Amino acid sequence: MSLLSSISHPRDLDALSLPQLEALASEIRSFLVENVARSGGHLGPNLGVVELTLAIHRVFDSPNDPVVFDTGHQSYVHKLVTGRQDFSRLRSRGGLAGYPQRSESEHDVVESSHASSSLSWADGISRAFARTGRTDRHVVAVVGDGSLTGGMTWEALNNISDDNDRNLVIVVNDNGRSYAPTIGGMARFLNKVRTTEGYRSLHEGSASLFGRLGPAARAVYRGLRGGTHGFLSRFVNNEALYSNLDIKYLGPVDGHDLEAMIETLRLAKSYGAPVIVHAITEKGRGYAPARLDEADQFHAVGKIDPATGRPVSSGSTISWTDVFAEELVSAGERRSDVVAITAAMLRPTGLLPFAQRFPDRVLDVGIAEQHAVAASAGLAFGGLHPVVAIYATFMNRAFDQMMMDVALHRAGVTFVLDRAGVTGPDGPSHHGIWDLAMLQLVPGVRIAAPRDAERLREVFREAVQIEDAPTVVRYPKGSVGDELPAVERLDDGTDVLVRGESDDVLIVGIGPMARLGVDVAERLRAQGIGATVIDPRWVVPVARSVVDLAAEHRLVITIEDGIRVGGIGTRIRQVLREAGIDTAVDELGLPDEFIDHAERDEILEDAGLTAAKIAHDVVAQVLGTRIPIARPSADAESDWPDAADAPDRAEAADGERQSRGR
Repeated sequence: MSLLSSISHPRDLDALSLPQLEALASEIRSFLVENVARSGGHLGPNLGVVELTLAIHRVFDSPNDPVVFDTGHQSYVHKLVTGRQDFSRLRSRGGLAGYPQRSESEHDVVESSHASSSLSWADGISRAFARTGRTDRHVVAVVGDGSLTGGMTWEALNNISDDNDRNLVIVVNDNGRSYAPTIGGMARFLNKVRTTEGYRSLHEGSASLFGRLGPAARAVYRGLRGGTHGFLSRFVNNEALYSNLDIKYLGPVDGHDLEAMIETLRLAKSYGAPVIVHAITEKGRGYAPARLDEADQFHAVGKIDPATGRPVSSGSTISWTDVFAEELVSAGERRSDVVAITAAMLRPTGLLPFAQRFPDRVLDVGIAEQHAVAASAGLAFGGLHPVVAIYATFMNRAFDQMMMDVALHRAGVTFVLDRAGVTGPDGPSHHGIWDLAMLQLVPGVRIAAPRDAERLREVFREAVQIEDAPTVVRYPKGSVGDELPAVERLDDGTDVLVRGESDDVLIVGIGPMARLGVDVAERLRAQGIGATVIDPRWVVPVARSVVDLAAEHRLVITIEDGIRVGGIGTRIRQVLREAGIDTAVDELGLPDEFIDHAERDEILEDAGLTAAKIAHDVVAQVLGTRIPIARPSADAESDWPDAADAPDRAEAADGERQSRGR
């Protein structure tokens, strides 16, 4: 029996000797490479925390001692040690989540995978334990060096130092990288610690010396190595970073040396006050393809060949991100005032080609979205046009800055939101489904949702021409698909994709959902119902043509891949009411709830966002309102509603829509 299969609870680690723990670490790495290669996921970060995670669970007693991960993508080893070893459906419906999830295990505390919040969680939990007399319990926060670039970590550290009478251990997993190499002053300081010649030579020399002097001397060496005032601290003043915060510092310690990690964590556990343990690790440890990947060391991978690390997906597709990357470079060549900002996502958001072409016109602020947005307002004031490239889900974090720093000051800043809408396997905290409802609250904002690559190029060019208000261009994850041409472009820029033979239904497709609208129209045409499909391209403010066309039709259907509550459909309904137009509006979108990890198509089907379901519901609604329609065509599907029972079916369809969050 393998060592890993014998572990179903962290306390099972207690029976293992140090050599057995080291063998288990090796087995876990092989397991991760084999399984993540099949499903895709965060491989590099987890290969880097194997020994660190084993040491934490050896020393602390989860779940009595809560372990909080920042961010949760480094929790795969934690899942294995806490009895979750079926990775066959990792990040797929019915399988393990890619991040901690409370419904999976009592050992998972924080589900959010947005960085830099763990120390605030740990601060709160440890204060609660101290206040309620549970002084035997410890709190462990595992925070990556990349997360230290986020302002929340320093707000938390400031407050942690305010009350030292509690059991809190902060493990800094320092691998020099967040997604890509960590940047900024903090990164330079930690990099000096990692690379100082005195640290390396003294570490090697002292290890050799003490190793020759026997077990007692080796124990002394481990203590010196883990303690602040040992040999190493004389050569690299790491404690200076935290001294003003009055938090005990232990390290740096080799995060892959199990014995050293265990001893250091035991020292931290016994201290009785907040302690920072600085562990130096290697992202992608033990897997050559990851270590050779200079870009991100296999931070997140799709399905790969475990032997080579090469992707196994067939064919080549152009992603939305690729299209934006090309267009941004073109904009930079046309205009010297265009600059780009990102929050530790240079490569994933498509800024790398721009950075290579214009290295002095890119600002990576680290995991600090709020700072990125506020700084963009300053850049605009100084005469530049900033393009802030960010994942849609992370835009949530900078809403106040967009409202009060950018919009209030009428700053010409373009926000490009990647991974908007349903993202799929990464789960609730990564779906970009709130941006449309949230950002349209911003006064003066203009929001574009392109349906295909050419429209993305168009709206981005238009966006960077606007200098008196924030603009937003949002698009989904994945390949961009074929072009969806218009049959007509109206005066205000709205594209007509399908002209119905009669004015029964107006379908407003938002961004990539326009393609779904066309499919729905085709199904309705087969039932003798005329459906016109339009793509406004700019969805906020609502185009005048949308209002005029709505007045000509008997029913308006809006389809968006954001939450239905407060979405674009809601805005269109309000604008129609203000214009005195009483055309019925059916707003289709995602429910206002946190959506678990699953494939995009599965999630859209759950929400009723399929052509068959939407068309079926529209027919029921049209018949229920007794809208005159032509006779269905001969190839009509047999399960369509009949006019005789249309009112009952319409009521049932409406009830079902409400139950699905539509």
